[in-house]
Amino acid sequence: MRVGTLDRKTAILWIFCVAAILILYFFVLADRSPAVVAASESVPMAEKRLERLRQIAATVPGKEALMKQATGELETREKGMLKAETGAQAQAQLQELLHKVGAANGIDIRGLEDMRIKPFGSDYGEASVTVRFTCLIEQLVNLLAALANEPELLSTNQIQITGGPDKNKTIQVRLTLSGVVSKKLAQEKKTGGAL
Repeated sequence: MRVGTLDRKTAILWIFCVAAILILYFFVLADRSPAVVAASESVPMAEKRLERLRQIAATVPGKEALMKQATGELETREKGMLKAETGAQAQAQLQELLHKVGAANGIDIRGLEDMRIKPFGSDYGEASVTVRFTCLIEQLVNLLAALANEPELLSTNQIQITGGPDKNKTIQVRLTLSGVVSKKLAQEKKTGGAL
């Protein structure tokens, strides 16, 4: 029996149609059917989880109280920071403080030798001013005691004392005074150096 060209073309067309339908059915449309999901937890497990969440929620007020207390302590400690918008203003505050406390103790602190601002830990900055002056040892002790009584967070980083053959027993002092400033001032463009 001989098959004609029309029958052969029809058979090939049928094979391609069936193949296309099978591809669509098994590959393209197969992902759209919803999958059956088993229950992930039982009722007792859900109740235990709920109880645990309630316990965690009960600790929130205590943690908030601790946070308020810590914030209050931080504000109290940061009251002594130098309040300034720029590093130069912080250094000017330190210099003015030295002049004021020095004058109260009979010391004439006029010159300014060095000014620096550097990071102090990861959250603060340190502004420092170095001055030279001449005084008696009693005046120096009184100056250091007066600086310790100031409300600002101050520290003497460096003290160099040089004596001489003077009958009045005066000493020459090189003093570096530092104060705590905000971190943003320590991150400003460096402006230190000798003046």
